[in-house]
Parts: sequence; structure tokens; C-alpha cells
Amino acid sequence: MTPLHVTDDERAIDDLVRTFFAAFTQGPDLSARLDQLAGLFLPEALIVRTCGAVTTYDVAEFIAPRRELLTSSRIAGFREWEVAGTTQVYGDVAHHWCTYAKAWTEGGVAVTGAGGKTMQFVRIGSGWKISAVAWDDER
Repeated sequence: MTPLHVTDDERAIDDLVRTFFAAFTQGPDLSARLDQLAGLFLPEALIVRTCGAVTTYDVAEFIAPRRELLTSSRIAGFREWEVAGTTQVYGDVAHHWCTYAKAWTEGGVAVTGAGGKTMQFVRIGSGWKISAVAWDDER
């Protein structure tokens, strides 16, 4: 359910979240969406995957293997989307917690998954940027 009153800050952060997830959808303009992805982050942002062994990435380390996978012929029809989420803003810091789902075909087999993501944002002179992301997939 969408709150009756959404602030401009919440709207801006929700737009960033939508743009983040859209970058991981195969199809038209994939390269452009992946190119846009780095600009959503602070250059020093930290990205953490907790599925199995914890892995940390900087922005370039996070994007490069995903670009390779999404532009390869190994998988088809990959998409990832937010299922439900909530944003809290306090001054120039914000947090977005969400659940997400993903689906694709690999080797002719349909695959699905789901998980949870936490995203932290900071407001800088040019607007809101992602300062950190962490996620865990369902097992």
C-alpha cells in the first residue's frame, strides 16, 4: 500500500531504487542502463553480498561481472524487481529496505529467486546517492 503522503525525498529515493533494479533487466537499452548504474552510487560506496560467503565490492567490481553475465548468452530473460519496500529519511541520510524477486532462463531451464536488500543513501550537492547496498538471497 502506498502512503497517502510521499515526500519529494522519498520519491527521489524510490526513483533511484527503480533505476537500480531496472539495470538488471535484459532487453533493450541494457548497456545504457548498466552505464547509468555507476552514477547512482557515491564513488566510495560499499556493496556487500551475504549469500554464502560474504563478498564486498566497490562500484566497478560490482557492475563488471553483472554486465558480463547479462550481456552473455549464458542466461536469457533475466530480470530483477522490487516486491515490497519502505524508505525512511532523516535529514540528509536515508534507508530503503526491500524484498525482491528475480527470474531467468539458463540452459533452457526457468530459474527464480528472491531475497532482501538494504540500501543506504546520502544527500550530496547533486542529490541523493547510494552509499551502501547489502543483500541476501533466500536459501
